Amino acid sequence: MPVQAKIGPSILNADLSNLAAESQKLLDNGADYLHLDVMDGTFVPNLTFGHPMVKSLRNKIKTAFFETHMMVQKPEQWIEPMADAGVNLYTFHVEPVQDVVKVCRQVQESGMKVGLAIKPGTEVQELEKYVSIADVVLVMTVEPGFGGQSFMGDMMPKVKWLRDNYPNLDIEVDGGVGPKTIHCCAEAGANMIVSGTAVVGASDQAQVIREMRDVVHSYLK
Repeated sequence: MPVQAKIGPSILNADLSNLAAESQKLLDNGADYLHLDVMDGTFVPNLTFGHPMVKSLRNKIKTAFFETHMMVQKPEQWIEPMADAGVNLYTFHVEPVQDVVKVCRQVQESGMKVGLAIKPGTEVQELEKYVSIADVVLVMTVEPGFGGQSFMGDMMPKVKWLRDNYPNLDIEVDGGVGPKTIHCCAEAGANMIVSGTAVVGASDQAQVIREMRDVVHSYLK
């Protein structure tokens, strides 16, 4: 089955005190999934939210596809709680993990899909031995930890390498992606687009989501 264009707004930039309504608004405006940034203050220098909030969100939003982007030092620690919270795709960073295959298996056994993420300083070839057990590969286009950073265009060769070598892989980009940077992401081969500020802060969210999806779709043909 060919890969599809999907837009997943990052709710990190939304009003967290009104998260269910903000998330539902994004979905109503055409978001394909929600990207939930989980940070532990150790792997990255910021702290966001954990599984209790994800579970609360799931109780309000029953059917949407949830991806948790686990920017944490010990991703294995949160597999069961996030599965219990109703997460669909558990994306974790390979950098702090000793046995990536073991963690992937644990994620699969918990009933979630596996996402593997790399920071800008990590070579994409590090993922080669794990791609066969991953559902999604996430190439960070900013340093993980904070929203609103500038897009790193020099990460696109990683995306292109993945698309050239794995034509049917879901390839996600995250960080500084919006209408001004979507073309180079799509041209390189990304099909899953995480966008925070550009979507959440847009006066017309539906239009921004639609335009970005159309760009990605045009390159996937």
